[in-house]
Amino acid sequence: MTDHVHDLAALREATDRLLSATEKLDDAALAEPSHLPGWSRGHVIAHLSRNADALVNVLQGRPMYADSETRDRDIERDAPRPQPEQQADLAASAARFTDAAAEPADWSRTVALRNGVTDPASRIPFRRRVEVELHHVDLGIGYELEDLPDEFAARLIGFLAKRFAGHPAVVSTGLSDGTGRTWTTGGGAEGSAGVRGTASELLGWLSGRRDGSALTVEGGTLPALPPL
Repeated sequence: MTDHVHDLAALREATDRLLSATEKLDDAALAEPSHLPGWSRGHVIAHLSRNADALVNVLQGRPMYADSETRDRDIERDAPRPQPEQQADLAASAARFTDAAAEPADWSRTVALRNGVTDPASRIPFRRRVEVELHHVDLGIGYELEDLPDEFAARLIGFLAKRFAGHPAVVSTGLSDGTGRTWTTGGGAEGSAGVRGTASELLGWLSGRRDGSALTVEGGTLPALPPL
């Protein structure tokens, strides 16, 4: 069972790391490109702020976003704001999520996310932590996949591997990080493969943040993964 109390505590630590890093940026740094194609660092921070509010909506039984166009428009609107305004919004939206998560609730209930996705409410703190941790990396300010807490990286590999389980375009693929931890993904296409590498390289490949060239493949070529 997902331990939402543990995940909320880990999320607070991840958010504190993020806020400590972003407070050192200036307007020029926010305008520079992030690691995400087409997005500046300001776009990444604006997305994180609006995502926190969207997950408050989820916890409180409202639609996550009004629609995709509104989500995208809000990010574009907020991306060019001055750094103090971005920083204040990032901190305030994170606090709103923390407050919403502290309200008495049935954490076993099913909640609705985007595009018809549903999940137990207890997994929402972990989903928010994924946003905070990976987008901290995406900012390109010195926090790398190798800096992610090991338990989080391993859990996220499992989470992403499950996303591709049975996908019609992905062959059955066994994953190993060389420490005895293994995962499986794919299985919807003919063939099979084994992929070995460090947890950070596996995670980078599964999340679309690295090309997988540092991984060792057995049984063919590295499977092509669809966008998340």
